[in-house]
Amino acid sequence: MNHGIPMNTTTTARSSAMNPSDHPAPPPVLWKVYMAFLVPMIISNILQALSGTVNNIYLGQMLGVSAMAAVSAFFPVLFFLIAFMIGMGSGAAVLIGQAWGAREIGRVKAIAGTTLMVGLCAGLTVALFGGAFTEMMLRALGTPADILPDATAYARIMLLATPGVFVFLLVTSMLRGVGDTTTPLKTLLISTAVGLLLTPALIRGWAGLPRMGVASGAYAAVVSYLIALSWTAWYLLRKKHVLAPDAAFMKHLRIDRGILKKVLLVGLPTALSMITISVAEIAVLFLVNRYGSQATAAYGAVNQIVSYVQFPAISIAITASILGAQAIGGGRAHTLGKIARTGIIMNVMLTGSLVLLGYLFSRSIIGLFITDAAVVNMAQTLLHIMLWSSVIMGMSMVLSGLMRASGSVFAPTAIAMFAIACIEIPVAWVLSSTYGLNGIWAAYPVAFLSMLAMQTSYYRLVWRKKPIRRL
Repeated sequence: MNHGIPMNTTTTARSSAMNPSDHPAPPPVLWKVYMAFLVPMIISNILQALSGTVNNIYLGQMLGVSAMAAVSAFFPVLFFLIAFMIGMGSGAAVLIGQAWGAREIGRVKAIAGTTLMVGLCAGLTVALFGGAFTEMMLRALGTPADILPDATAYARIMLLATPGVFVFLLVTSMLRGVGDTTTPLKTLLISTAVGLLLTPALIRGWAGLPRMGVASGAYAAVVSYLIALSWTAWYLLRKKHVLAPDAAFMKHLRIDRGILKKVLLVGLPTALSMITISVAEIAVLFLVNRYGSQATAAYGAVNQIVSYVQFPAISIAITASILGAQAIGGGRAHTLGKIARTGIIMNVMLTGSLVLLGYLFSRSIIGLFITDAAVVNMAQTLLHIMLWSSVIMGMSMVLSGLMRASGSVFAPTAIAMFAIACIEIPVAWVLSSTYGLNGIWAAYPVAFLSMLAMQTSYYRLVWRKKPIRRL
């Protein structure tokens, strides 16, 4: 660790972070920096999910509700498996951001090389063991018998493709660590375009292709990832990018234990938080599955819509973390308070706008995924119960992301895990017994409000009084 910067040098800026209405707007320069990161990142996140969303639309419209339910049954499992990579990518992005802020190019490459090797090894392990026990996992989740065969076929393909998926996630995260948000955008444009063309072609058997049924979306996703990753490698080499897979980079493509330890120090708590969220989703799915395949399909449709509404919140939190890491690496810790305040204001504006649109057009949007009127009504009710809490979640994520940028990861992670494991799941269980399916979704606002209260308290009372040290 390098020198520490006393937190009292930024007390004035930080004390205003949670009270934006009482203070003047952040300087225009910071808004411009945020937007330079946010616009391509939000579009990238939308495109990343668009392939899956379009697949679900194709499946729901072409093959029916049971196909949509089959894909939805695997979603929490997939999220659980990639949670570790999300954490690894987060930890690597923070370290790369600090090294990039200090202009240490060799260290940037070393961090990226170690992270990619770990991701590849983990992906191969998941592909080997996950592919062999796919049906067993889905049975353990209580997947309805009428969709089990299709869900198994879809899940097995996605599990076998995890090495490519993991590398894809890590590459986009690390590119953002050096401030490059346009290359991931171009990568995802290619991936999405391939998925848009290939999924219906496999469903209908266009151009002599075999009809793959529910598995069409999985096959299309695998091909799209491979093509997009190949293009990204070529593009980075052509541009002589700092993370291009050239000879200078390849010598760093090994696991450096010292670097891995630091990546895990930041990334593992984040991964544990993501795993907690995924376990919570699996628990929620277990509760939902008790209400039948229509409820499972409604769960899938609601998740698709909520994911889009939450993209600005997630993107803003990532931006706050990257800007914070680069500021710390570059010796500009005095800007951290303004970064937090700007992120919170932008979350309220951007995420709040999407929440409003979600309420106004909820029925039409749900109709893209589901054709059964009864399931549409069910999904609309569930969406109305919890959609507004995405704004609350976003505010909490900004504070958590900024604190992680300084290497303070355990407390924000523990708070998130406590809110999910000890508040959301018990509340969902209790309310489901009283209010049925609606009670499960009411647990989300309760958990997010609790999380924001705890993160804000820690941010104000503890974190801003600590010294900042570069990792």
